[in-house]
Amino acid sequence: MPTTRANRRRRRSASVENNWELWAHIEPDAARRILLSALEAFAARGFHAATTREIGEAAGLSPAGVYVHYRSKHDLLFEISRIGHEAVLVAVEAALSEASSDPAERVYAFIAAFAKWHADNHVLARVIQYEFKNLPTAQFRKIVLIRKRFESLMRDELATGVRMGAFEVADLEGTTLAVLSLCIDLARWWEPSVQHTSEGVAKLYANLVIGMLRGSVPASFV
Repeated sequence: MPTTRANRRRRRSASVENNWELWAHIEPDAARRILLSALEAFAARGFHAATTREIGEAAGLSPAGVYVHYRSKHDLLFEISRIGHEAVLVAVEAALSEASSDPAERVYAFIAAFAKWHADNHVLARVIQYEFKNLPTAQFRKIVLIRKRFESLMRDELATGVRMGAFEVADLEGTTLAVLSLCIDLARWWEPSVQHTSEGVAKLYANLVIGMLRGSVPASFV
């Protein structure tokens, strides 16, 4: 069992290191170390179980040293949530900007980018998707505003597809939440392996969604 826990911890650390560009802008270095330490602690133990002592120690600081850079554990969770949500929004918007006007291609691009991001950043995704509800009301609402942007983008793409006859959607709101939730849930189970690559799961999920919408998969993505 200790070996298994150690292996999981190494995988979490590798995931953080592989996505270093998300955190490179945070200065000073101590603030960055604290944030990454908090990310690993929240992913491993959950927001409530993680302590500022363990976060500080993993960052090479005392518990008091954490408060020099962040006022509270909630502020750490908010900053992690903000960075994560904004990063995946950028990925989705970039995918849409490169897609044609074909509704199926656009939804395919959205889902592929959304799913791939959640796989490539599965540790961060797990925290931002399942821990952000622990934020105080004011911070929670700021994150919800970003999340609503995802819903708005997907709803608009689905609605356009329906108008053009590419999709058959009886419940636009429900379908929007269903296809987003499909990708979000990757954070619960994803672990990279030979059988499961982020590119492979992105293609799988995008094809599943297009099939659900009764559209045809764009030939360029087959």
